[in-house]
Amino acid sequence: MAIKQETELYAPLKSFFERQGYDIKGEVRTCDLVGIREDEDQPLIVEMKKSFNLALLLQGVERLRLSPNVYLAVERVRDKKGAVNQRWGELSGLCRRLGLGLITVVFYKTKAPLVEVLAEPGEAPPQARSAVRRRERLLYEFRERSGDYNTGGSTRVKLVTAYREKALRVAAALQALEAEAAAGAAGLTDGRAPLGGAPEAPRGVTPAALRKRSGVPGAAAYLQKNYYAWFFRVERGRYTLTAAGTAALIEYAAIAEISAGKL
Repeated sequence: MAIKQETELYAPLKSFFERQGYDIKGEVRTCDLVGIREDEDQPLIVEMKKSFNLALLLQGVERLRLSPNVYLAVERVRDKKGAVNQRWGELSGLCRRLGLGLITVVFYKTKAPLVEVLAEPGEAPPQARSAVRRRERLLYEFRERSGDYNTGGSTRVKLVTAYREKALRVAAALQALEAEAAAGAAGLTDGRAPLGGAPEAPRGVTPAALRKRSGVPGAAAYLQKNYYAWFFRVERGRYTLTAAGTAALIEYAAIAEISAGKL
């Protein structure tokens, strides 16, 4: 259940730290809770708020000037629907990086409040195993983009990622090669029609031809995965462009990498 005043946090927190041997007093020179223990030189300081917010965080950082043993304490509401302060893993990580402790208190109707320590003061943040991999993916995405085609801060819009850009280059190459093949089969490349009528142009383009024309080494994978439904396999080893692919080339025509002059 949600508390009405942050002062309701004081009693369970006082009991929690008294069981650990602290002598606790409230509102000592603007600090919500202060504790002293004989075996520690530095005082315990706890700052309380009904929910986690920037004001509490700044208050905790300020208290670090008085003692390295500082906790932030908030209520933990069991109903998680849309509550910004339910991202406890991220909040705990933030507190660890700042050298702060984090405590939550869960209140019940029929039993005593539950006090839980999520982060200890001065506790080093755990090293994320995926950090190196995620950084490599970030740098790869940056390097593989040929230009800056997105506006920072955009939401709910189609982003031109490195993958989309390469898929567009493959699509543009496919469109160009098909047009050339059709023109060549009709005898239009030199302005004269061949004797005996124009032979029918073979349908589709091979992945090898697309790889060479587009400059995308993994062109075949883009065709086979067909993530955007831009390609259609007319027969084994030959592909053509779908209506969605043609529309995409029109939509992203301004991107330099897929302009006809660079293919």
